[in-house]
Amino acid sequence: MTATVVLGAQWGDEGKGKVTDFFASEADYVVRFQGGNNAGHTIVVGDEKIALSLTPSGVLYPDCVPVIGSGCVVDIGFLKNELEMLNSKNVSTEKLAISPNAHVIMPYHKLLDELIEESLGKNKIGTTKKGIGPCYADKIQRSGIRIQDLLDDKIFEEKVRINTKEKNKLLTKIYNREPLDADEIINEFKSYKDIVTNHVKDTSLMISKAIKENKNILFEGAQGTLLDIDHGTYPFVTSSNTSSGNAAIGSGVGPLSLNKIVGVTKAYISRVGSGPFITEQKNDIGDFLIEKGAEFGVVTGRRRRCGWLDLVSLKYSVRVNSLTELFITKLDVLSGLDEIKLGIGYRHNDEVITDYPYQQNVFYDADPVYDTFKGWSEDITSIKNFDDLPLNAKKYINAIEEFIEIPITFIGVGPERTQNIVINND
Repeated sequence: MTATVVLGAQWGDEGKGKVTDFFASEADYVVRFQGGNNAGHTIVVGDEKIALSLTPSGVLYPDCVPVIGSGCVVDIGFLKNELEMLNSKNVSTEKLAISPNAHVIMPYHKLLDELIEESLGKNKIGTTKKGIGPCYADKIQRSGIRIQDLLDDKIFEEKVRINTKEKNKLLTKIYNREPLDADEIINEFKSYKDIVTNHVKDTSLMISKAIKENKNILFEGAQGTLLDIDHGTYPFVTSSNTSSGNAAIGSGVGPLSLNKIVGVTKAYISRVGSGPFITEQKNDIGDFLIEKGAEFGVVTGRRRRCGWLDLVSLKYSVRVNSLTELFITKLDVLSGLDEIKLGIGYRHNDEVITDYPYQQNVFYDADPVYDTFKGWSEDITSIKNFDDLPLNAKKYINAIEEFIEIPITFIGVGPERTQNIVINND
């Protein structure tokens, strides 16, 4: 049995979809354990791109069971459209299993997400406005609506009326908006009943049985470690725990079930929205990475901010996740640069910091400290073996591995699911 966690080691958009797809070919189950449709996983199959936001990537493999775990928040209307999109591409969604304990994103969550973000002005977080944060807030306040509530009309209607009444106080008195109609919401969700009845399963029990049966299970993270609500660049974070500890909690299995934790990073770094970014390149280098790397958000379409790979934050991700190995994507994007830099420290008050600072005000005052490497001009997109990479590319990869002190076992050299270098470190 292998229980593998795949998660982002940066601010999301690391190429987790491609990495998950790599593992999913041999997985019996692929489990989403946190987040909602604020994720964006793109898989390139031939000439076709398939972008998934909520459905686990394993859905593309007919023998694999995709699971939406209890730690997720579910926009049922969005899920309905995503499943229809997959069916139109002849991808079966019959095996999809949804935890009854996952929380439901309601219309008032999405509206409040938008209004709260607008009210912050220049201090905007950069939320996707999908209702993720307000839904998790209701979950913590114990007023949320869960998937299982949709199975009982009486319970669901009662909760909708109570919650809508409370949210309308905010909408009308704070934001000067028209109140929402509880009956309209109830009627809308009646059309989603089949999705719930067809796919709700005891996913905790399902996964636990699979572990006992020595099945291969893949736990698929969304966003990235630096967006973790507890361990990320707060407050510019997402509303859930994106780090590896939540793979067990958000799936309903014990932590000792996990035996491989794979971090994913790009060969450079990017982030969407606001927040500190010490190695950001607001120059021709940044423009080069954005254009060549097609750095535009899958969910939002927003232009991503790009910069040199930050090894201080990457080593932090190794620590808080207990990463056992690292996958690097988009190495090919760096081809054509005369020189390439690696962030190896932060200079703050005449001191060079090489460990991730616990006082996050440092991020706003520090300057990056770099190691500089010669670049390469060769096209590496068809290379299958590490030894065949240009010498300078190998030096770059080796320097990363030496700094973070875990093996790099996979290098993506193009967007296609087959454009990879797999390194056997046994």
